[in-house]
Amino acid sequence: MTHRLQILLEEEQFDRLARRAKSEGRSVGSLIREAVDYMWTGTDDRKEALLNAILADGPMPVPDPDELARELDELRGSRFPAR
Repeated sequence: MTHRLQILLEEEQFDRLARRAKSEGRSVGSLIREAVDYMWTGTDDRKEALLNAILADGPMPVPDPDELARELDELRGSRFPAR
């Protein structure tokens, strides 16, 4: 899961998704992709407007790769403790 997605999801939402994914034998990512596929409906004009809004926002700043790797390791460690 990307850092950006974790920011967008509230902790409770992620936990709920994680429980559902586990009960269905799936990944959280597969549930999210399914939801995006389901919600990405509408006219071509609507899709184009949504795409233009996303592209107009521009790139997001990203941290130094080493800093990002440390941050992701910390996040994974909190989600998936060593056994």
